[in-house]
Amino acid sequence: MSLTGSPIVLGIESSCDEMAAAVVRDGGEILASTVHGQFEVHSPYGGVVPELASRDHVRAISSVVESALAEARIGLGDLDGIAVTAGPGLIGSLLVGLSFAKALAYSQGLPFVGVHHLVGHLVAAELASRMTPNGVDATEPLEPPYVGLVVSGGHTALYRVPAAGAPTPLGETRDDAAGEAFDKVAKLLGLPFPGGPAISKLAEQGDPRAVELPRPMRGREGLDFSYSGLKTAVSLAVARQGGLAALSDSAKANLAASFEAVVVESLVERTLRAARQEGVDRIAVVGGVAANGRLRREMQAAAARDGRRAIFPPMSLCTDNAVMIAAAGTRLLRRGVRDDLSLEAFSRVPIGETPWRARGGDGMQT
Repeated sequence: MSLTGSPIVLGIESSCDEMAAAVVRDGGEILASTVHGQFEVHSPYGGVVPELASRDHVRAISSVVESALAEARIGLGDLDGIAVTAGPGLIGSLLVGLSFAKALAYSQGLPFVGVHHLVGHLVAAELASRMTPNGVDATEPLEPPYVGLVVSGGHTALYRVPAAGAPTPLGETRDDAAGEAFDKVAKLLGLPFPGGPAISKLAEQGDPRAVELPRPMRGREGLDFSYSGLKTAVSLAVARQGGLAALSDSAKANLAASFEAVVVESLVERTLRAARQEGVDRIAVVGGVAANGRLRREMQAAAARDGRRAIFPPMSLCTDNAVMIAAAGTRLLRRGVRDDLSLEAFSRVPIGETPWRARGGDGMQT
């Protein structure tokens, strides 16, 4: 049985170090969005510690869900369904959100459904394109087909999102994800975790042409990415200048700016190449790195020069959030897709695949 009318769906996202809950009505109206971060938990280690992430999720999940319901001014009895991230992600973190969603759905007699994390990110771009307060022309909402760039700490990949069916992989990183490279380079420069915002802030004071760094995958065909070699090049540049202790503030800023410029250049070049190859005029850029100011400016400018349109979600929907899970889950629930209490979490699962479900698709279709 599918949901009808304007269903109210609770979304729960716990795939990494954010515990998030959101309430969305009719697949697009955001009634509430709450995100509990773990900056203080992981900052001493310079990266996410999986065991600590899952433990903190256990402590936080009840209050995060209660906060979302309170913000939406509704009770559990007003919900029509529950959507939860089933993968990919850190298995311990995923299980916290999944177990809570199962228990809540069972206790309230509500239908619930597992959502692919990356599908959620892509749905966030489609949702955001209809939000006029964010300065996007709602008369031209993002609709398939389009090319989607998912770029975050755990993922850097290009997909063709068709009008019907599952997204098709076009290219992905062969080693480090772009966000992972930001974190590692930040550590090389003595900057705090998370590395992306720290590098971007420092880069504003530097010269992006000051340090010659290799361009990843330059001259190679295809749509894959690679950032491990770039990270090594930054490490060697630091060593040549006498190590971290010997780096001046201006030298750090120049390295940060040069590194950021190269990463952005590679993302823009490969994404535009994918759009031309697929013959589409719309591009969606999603994931945590989509919040990077330089990437937003250069991707939108390059797309415009190419006669295309690049769409970014607002900052609040770039990083992991539960709005995207609730929105994607609403699409599934409307089509009559349901999961039961045997639903499992998957740490690795390609986009377009739902090993937790024998049928029902991935939530991209309306």
